[in-house]
Amino acid sequence: MPASLPTLPPPALRRDPGVIRRLMPVWEWFYRHYFRVRTSGWEHMPSQGQVLLVGSHNGGLATPDLPMFLVDWIRRYGVQRQVYGLTHAKVWKAYPGMAELAARVGAVPFHPRQALAVLRQGHSLLVYPGGGEDAFRPHRLRDRIHFRGRTGFIRLALWQELPVMPLISWGAHDTLVVLEDCTAQARRLHALGMPWLLGLDPEVFPLYLGLPWGLGVGPLPNLPLPAAIHTRVCAPVVFPRTGYEASRDRGYVQACYEQVVAHMQGELDRLAAEASGISRSA
Repeated sequence: MPASLPTLPPPALRRDPGVIRRLMPVWEWFYRHYFRVRTSGWEHMPSQGQVLLVGSHNGGLATPDLPMFLVDWIRRYGVQRQVYGLTHAKVWKAYPGMAELAARVGAVPFHPRQALAVLRQGHSLLVYPGGGEDAFRPHRLRDRIHFRGRTGFIRLALWQELPVMPLISWGAHDTLVVLEDCTAQARRLHALGMPWLLGLDPEVFPLYLGLPWGLGVGPLPNLPLPAAIHTRVCAPVVFPRTGYEASRDRGYVQACYEQVVAHMQGELDRLAAEASGISRSA
């Protein structure tokens, strides 16, 4: 039998509906005027209850498709329907001010026990399995689901007997144009003595064009360029076998992972084609 689940520790409990309400007018302005967001697929989202949201994101540390999704969530469900998002724990070490604001909105340092604790309390959870490698993937890979074989979200969904609710977007990759992934080269330089910024292994080391740096290198905070963003809630992926034992079956977990990635890739292909059609007719 699995071990008992932990109670939810800070900083997840720092989510502040008042802060979210104060941020909404700012997000709404960006939604309407800066990113000119189009969204679809919300008929797939249950109007109540718990969901496990699994997304692919773009645009570096700013990841503008994430707050634009939150705008649509809050418009429909208000701040009372709580959703928490797993965020890389190094963000708390590298950029504590940014992390503190993110915690007020519902960010939780990434750790499996944190995810289990959020779900145990009946809240919804948003995960981005691709992490920094996804958010900073080169522009040429903008049309690829880039989860890098990470199956933790599948084990979580199976154990907690939840379907996966996929989220995709198109356009946010133009808010920070990543030219190349230079992680291998940076690691070689680090081995020769180059220190990591802030003393932290960044895990991804992109070369990009964007604000405010112009030509920048490394995972630094960025200001997104204006670009039209299209978001979509995909139909849920429901697994035929769930429970703790299913979550420990590596072959079954891998098959479920491939099912989710294939589903999201097909939806992303369609969304990209639709967005390109809209751009040509505008």
